[in-house]
Amino acid sequence: MRIPFYQVDAFTNRPFAGNPAAVCPLPEWLDDATLRKVAAENNLSETAYLVSREGFYDLRWFSPRCEVELCGHGTLASAYVLLDILRPELRKVRFETRFNGALSVHKEGDRFVMDFPAMPPQVCVNPPEFLACALGASASPLNILEANRNYVVVYENCSSVRSLRPDFEMLGHLHPFGVIVTAPGVARPEDEVDFVSRYFAPSYGIPEDPVTGSSHCALAPYWAQRLHKTNLHALQMSERGGELWCEIAGDRVILKGNAVLTMQGALHI
Repeated sequence: MRIPFYQVDAFTNRPFAGNPAAVCPLPEWLDDATLRKVAAENNLSETAYLVSREGFYDLRWFSPRCEVELCGHGTLASAYVLLDILRPELRKVRFETRFNGALSVHKEGDRFVMDFPAMPPQVCVNPPEFLACALGASASPLNILEANRNYVVVYENCSSVRSLRPDFEMLGHLHPFGVIVTAPGVARPEDEVDFVSRYFAPSYGIPEDPVTGSSHCALAPYWAQRLHKTNLHALQMSERGGELWCEIAGDRVILKGNAVLTMQGALHI
């Protein structure tokens, strides 16, 4: 069987930055074991699978180890493949997902605009005692919150986030939780960044995710409330780096970002 394959760098406007995702359009769904094997073969943080339906697309995402419930960069990459390559006559696409219902994406200039559910973080009553140690932090966190099976660890400044040296084996014991770390942003020469973040999920086969769209479903509501603004510019401080523009719209978060194609071919299974 021949499966079309596209590798797209999401949340960036240049190759070899942002977060690479594989996108594989399918005529119909394959069994889950095969989807997992293909994702492991691709060895990217996520592989997105698309199946065309009448007026929309089914969408699922797999890490190298398992299916994930929500993936921002995989959704952005899928929209890029459809709106820029396979269906350029379209200006908007609707995805139906297993765990979060309908997600829509449209183009706004050279950016893709995604409509995601807001997931405001809540107080974490019993955070793991070893969490700060496992992050390899030189400073103590200001707060530890919880959102959508992620710990949200808040630091005083972006240098604390940048200097983290995580122990991925220790963080792997937090499964099914991942860890979002965040801090206020800084004014860069070219523009202002409202907040920064990093994301770790070693138990899902993702030691550090380069850019995590889904984590901003929690980060955007948190920073919107803290900074008293509804439009925010975010920077994820991984080695590859990436940026998002976030807007609060009631119980939804609008995430905007760029994408570039870096590879195209086919898988044979």
